[in-house]
Amino acid sequence: MANIGTRRRPDLRGNVAVQEIYALYAPELYRFALRQLGDDCAAEEVVQEVFLRMWRSADGFRPELASLRVWLFAIARNVVIDEVRARLRQDKRLDAARTAAAAGGGENSSDFADTTLNRRVVEVALLRISAEHRAALVETYLRGRSYRDVAAELRVPQATLRSRVFLGLKAMRLAMDQMGVQP
Repeated sequence: MANIGTRRRPDLRGNVAVQEIYALYAPELYRFALRQLGDDCAAEEVVQEVFLRMWRSADGFRPELASLRVWLFAIARNVVIDEVRARLRQDKRLDAARTAAAAGGGENSSDFADTTLNRRVVEVALLRISAEHRAALVETYLRGRSYRDVAAELRVPQATLRSRVFLGLKAMRLAMDQMGVQP
């Protein structure tokens, strides 16, 4: 793509353009996100979100104001900020649940705190596995959908989905072990 680095407006929605832009900038964006968040799975998600936002707001790119690289890093900065804010909100909810559990002292508040903690552990572990395995586990285990429906939605054979669920569970166990949690 001859005009990616120039001041002309590149076609940011074409398949070839997106592939070329991804090849040029994804590794650098990943390193930036990894430095900011310290989590490789979150960094990968940041890169995915950057390219999704780039594609969605391609008309907002103004090459006369900034290069494509600068624009992508501005998007990445915003995505990282969103991720940090989401983590802070989640941590505040977790702290509030702990405080409520400690103040209540009753069995119900303890159950609430345990449930909240378990959910957070599962969320963090899910972020540490691949997107394919995560989707398979979320749809089949957490949402209780049938393998047939999920396989059709993901456009994969049922056997492939079953393999993803099996391998996803193994990856979850490993992630939880790395987190120091017994599944």
